[in-house]
Amino acid sequence: MALSIKPIGDRVVVEAAPAEEKTASGLYIPDTAKEKPSQGVVVAVGTGKPEEPLTVHVGDKVLYGKYAGTEITYEGKEYLIMRESDIYAVL
Repeated sequence: MALSIKPIGDRVVVEAAPAEEKTASGLYIPDTAKEKPSQGVVVAVGTGKPEEPLTVHVGDKVLYGKYAGTEITYEGKEYLIMRESDIYAVL
């Protein structure tokens, strides 16, 4: 699951969970109305800062802000690069 992308400092790379396809009642959600997911899996971590080592690890499921990170596409997959401080919780 590890990537060849190596984030710098306190940054991490997250693979976002897929957006919900259906509502709880079974209605399909069109692409234009899907919410951006706010959880995903950490796939790469930086080295941290000397005074603040990173606390998340590759493989952690995390919850982050709706507008957190910068979206990138790498080898055909979409990822987010964000600072560890943009992560709210490990699930």
